[in-house]
Amino acid sequence: MSAPLMKSVSGIRGIVGETLTPELVNAVGRAFAAFVKGGTVVVGRDSRCTGEAISLGLQSSLMLAGCDVVDIGIVPTPTVQLVVEELGAKGGIVISASHNPIEWNAFKLVGPSGLFLNEKEIAKFFGLMDSDFRYPLWNKTGSLAKYNESHGLHIGKVCDVIDVKAVKKRKFKVVIDSVNGAGAVITPRLLEELGCTVVLLHCDCTGTFPRGAEPVPENLTMLSEKVREASADIGFAQDPDADRLAIVDETGRPVGEECTLALVTEHLLSKEQGRVVINLSTTKTIEAIAMRYGAKVKRTKVGEINVADEMRKRGARIGGEGNGGVISPEVHLGRDSLAGIVYVLEMLAVRKITVSAAVASLPQYTMKKGKVGVTGKLDTAKLFDALRKEFSDETISDIDGIRIDFVKHETFRDGWVHLRSSNTEPVFRIITEGRDKAQAEAIYRHFAGMIGKKQ
Repeated sequence: MSAPLMKSVSGIRGIVGETLTPELVNAVGRAFAAFVKGGTVVVGRDSRCTGEAISLGLQSSLMLAGCDVVDIGIVPTPTVQLVVEELGAKGGIVISASHNPIEWNAFKLVGPSGLFLNEKEIAKFFGLMDSDFRYPLWNKTGSLAKYNESHGLHIGKVCDVIDVKAVKKRKFKVVIDSVNGAGAVITPRLLEELGCTVVLLHCDCTGTFPRGAEPVPENLTMLSEKVREASADIGFAQDPDADRLAIVDETGRPVGEECTLALVTEHLLSKEQGRVVINLSTTKTIEAIAMRYGAKVKRTKVGEINVADEMRKRGARIGGEGNGGVISPEVHLGRDSLAGIVYVLEMLAVRKITVSAAVASLPQYTMKKGKVGVTGKLDTAKLFDALRKEFSDETISDIDGIRIDFVKHETFRDGWVHLRSSNTEPVFRIITEGRDKAQAEAIYRHFAGMIGKKQ
């Protein structure tokens, strides 16, 4: 299935052999060299079967353009960010299409601060991709080095922010499903260092995914079965580049990726009050938790860098995205499944509770997410104008698509909907949340019917 090249604040994504070509790989390398003005660039990737070839081509392009490349191999996306910070590099490039299917690959671009490029910076980079470039002479090309300490660096960072002794004392039995991705080696090592008995599921870096790439409930059937079979305390699921985390409780029930950030927010705010930053698509459970502790919440546009930028400005205690993306400034300003894992285990250890009990203690809402295919051209401006008029009595945000919080609507009151074009796939996203499943479904059906046929 062909699809356009996706260029956004989330990077550049395409289907290998169609829109992601050797020519594109070269253009990305030389443009990034121009963007960082030479110096050291860290390159890491997930386990996709196309990753090695793309990485070699990218490294060659960067070196010929005058950059010194540090290759850290197959690692989680947040590990690349941490290594950029640790080495004081000019930037980094992650070769990973994250949750996209196996035929996709992508480039995520990291600045010298360890954060992804923001909207202004990515626009400048895209301009450089289309500009003429003069390569340096033979004696000004860059070098290639390996860095083999990235796993230890990352594990050390996340262990430094929790009570390791308390976690070790609980002697958790954990099933980890890394979808044969970038978390397949580092995550079991982390769990072992925390004194856990580790049961491996899909922890081979084979380059193919044995389940759907996203860690959503419908893709976690095997993990649920393994948790029950092993009588484990918890199951963790990652996406291919290990920046997102989902949880299966001790009964084998997937609790939903929105619960990951909610549990971490509850845990961290209970220890120390502070600001919270989330995107428009994240569950209102976070706001209810923040209210418990008198904490302020700020919502941003979707996209990790948008959340991270706002967290940095506001000195936030915790933040992230409801897709299982935990961002803890104590570790670094980037989504990190390993950070999510250690905080959840610490919460369970300190409170001496099960996963199901921890989830039950959270304010309860029901969310429905979907992707809607659009037949022909969708005039989003016209659609959003119509929605503003139809729901003029409700609370509306239009900083990223349109989000409507229903405060007066007879049927939808206390629920919300967020409509936006995807940054990472050629689809239109609809996310709704309600007091219960029936309300969330009703809101979803109403807006899906306005846009097109559900894929």
